[in-house]
Amino acid sequence: MTPTLDITLVGFGAVGRSIFERLAGHPGLRITHIVASERSQQDARNYLAGKGASVPVGTQVPADAKLVLECAGHGALVEHVLPALARGVECAVLSVGALAEVGLPEKLEAAAKAGGAQVHLLAGAIGGIDAIAAAKLAGLTEVTYTGRKPPSSWAGFESKPAEVGAKSNGVAIVLEASAREAANRFPKNANVAATVALAGLGLDATRVRLLADPGVTENIHEIHAKGAFGEMRIEMRGKPLADNPKTSALTVLSALRFLHNRAAALTI
Repeated sequence: MTPTLDITLVGFGAVGRSIFERLAGHPGLRITHIVASERSQQDARNYLAGKGASVPVGTQVPADAKLVLECAGHGALVEHVLPALARGVECAVLSVGALAEVGLPEKLEAAAKAGGAQVHLLAGAIGGIDAIAAAKLAGLTEVTYTGRKPPSSWAGFESKPAEVGAKSNGVAIVLEASAREAANRFPKNANVAATVALAGLGLDATRVRLLADPGVTENIHEIHAKGAFGEMRIEMRGKPLADNPKTSALTVLSALRFLHNRAAALTI
């Protein structure tokens, strides 16, 4: 009989709650602790009570944690993930955009090495990350990520016309820059660009184009990569999470896939 893997969930917003619900009854996975901020703890407890679940809610990762899954936002990496890694706790991260902060990827790696643990950067809302990471081993020459969203999704950019590029067929260029600059300028839209960059050429060499397109109603992700492996183009049109339209449903599914693979005998 396969032992059950105990999971500490850091963050209990729409993503965390969706993961919690979808893991209910899984024979090899169980959430044993939830880490939430002081202001959101009571909401978490009320939600759990409504589900008839008795899972402890606290502000810190417990000392006996086995696996931490972070879905709380960028600040949680410094507050919870770094200390857990240094103690030897395996961690998985959804807030990959936080790694655009100079020095943070190195700090995560150093903490993991010090604790003899691993930190997993999850693909989240984007696909093709396995192919980009594999192609990197033979050498990549170009990786470009294009994010295309309705104008309303780029809050505030229309008030700064000097920062918006020329329009073509009504499509405005919000930003053309490195993945690092894009993540820092638009932190709420940073995770996909940062994930693509970290899998491939890095945050400074990966090019990003952010477009405001009045002709679309959904978020569209496009990746173009070239290298010794050949050439790859990917386009994805993600549907939002029902509980939080600002989050891709695939973000939750990416975390679930990681957890299922940690408990499965056969993985892909």
